[in-house]
Amino acid sequence: MEKEYLEKLNKKVAHKTLAEAFETLIELRLGKLAFSTSFGQEDQVITDFIFKNNLPVSVFTLDTGRLFEETYEVYHKTLIQYKKPITPFFPNAKKVEALLEAKGPSSFYDSVANRKECCGIRKVDPLQRALQGVDVWITGLRGSQSYYRERHQVFEFDSSFGLIKFNPLIHWSLEEVITYLNKNKVPQNSLHAKGFASIGCAPCTRAIEKGEDIRSGRWWWENSKKECGLHQTQIAKS
Repeated sequence: MEKEYLEKLNKKVAHKTLAEAFETLIELRLGKLAFSTSFGQEDQVITDFIFKNNLPVSVFTLDTGRLFEETYEVYHKTLIQYKKPITPFFPNAKKVEALLEAKGPSSFYDSVANRKECCGIRKVDPLQRALQGVDVWITGLRGSQSYYRERHQVFEFDSSFGLIKFNPLIHWSLEEVITYLNKNKVPQNSLHAKGFASIGCAPCTRAIEKGEDIRSGRWWWENSKKECGLHQTQIAKS
């Protein structure tokens, strides 16, 4: 994907509404579109928009096997409300078994390398399978979630997965997200009301304190970029 083409796309969708951004994406006819949801607030905005407008986008989720019960609850409520399929992708059972046999169920607490190994098996590997044959990966990334994510744009090329990423909420504020969810009566994870800003696997997520960064509740015991590897690739953009 050429840099100049991405620059034109990002200029075209600058300051556009969610509907206008998706309209641009659909009109481009770039191929198979897929959206990955973890049932967080941002993802629920996009899920609501895709399902209510019957957009030609497949929706999938990564079930790591260690999610909160509250995450499964919002998953179920979303299926009931929209009556649309959300395809789950699980980690390779033999890889999980080998990891636990060699290092036990909590090796991710011991080092950043161990944590990334677990994330790789439970999240990155399943994502690679989920994105096979996909031309555009739609995400719920927001720039204000972290310093690293501020660098993303609406359209960009992910060289690791060899596809276009479409981040329609990248310039949204958390207040805009919450307003949309409440106005449209979208199911939300009950943990958000308990101080959980960014929700991942249960052993790796805690509530945040007032004034803390949104991503500080993820892998709180380590000093890292607070990314699992899904969005840590080299990005080609304007």
